[in-house]
Amino acid sequence: MKLTVKHLEQIQEILQKEQLDYQLELDDGKIIIMGPSDIQSSEIGAQFCRLLGNWVYPRRLGRVLDSSGGFILPNSDLKAPDVSFIAAARLRQSPRYFAQMVPDLTVEIKSQSDRIPPLQDKIQLFLTLGSQIGILIDPDRLTLTI
Repeated sequence: MKLTVKHLEQIQEILQKEQLDYQLELDDGKIIIMGPSDIQSSEIGAQFCRLLGNWVYPRRLGRVLDSSGGFILPNSDLKAPDVSFIAAARLRQSPRYFAQMVPDLTVEIKSQSDRIPPLQDKIQLFLTLGSQIGILIDPDRLTLTI
């Protein structure tokens, strides 16, 4: 059985009733439970959001989202990049739901427990579906790949 966003929402509702807070993604009909980031990766994500926001918001260029912002992609996957940006012309107002689009910028930050190939695959999926830029930050190797 291939699961959908509606199935994911039902599971999230059950988890919330049990006071279990998990970040979930939908990948080719399978629900993926995302583990929490380590503190260093989380701090990098927060700083990236802040610095990008410092450039974007005064110029009204668009919206900057953190790792909780979910995107329903054209292939029906539901993904949440660590940091993302959507140009103002593409999203005039933030919905009170997942964005049904591909962000213009997708950033993934390697956590201590992550492996690089799945992060590269996730970025490549976003690029294939329409993201203009993908960035992978690896704090272990002190690299940033565009």
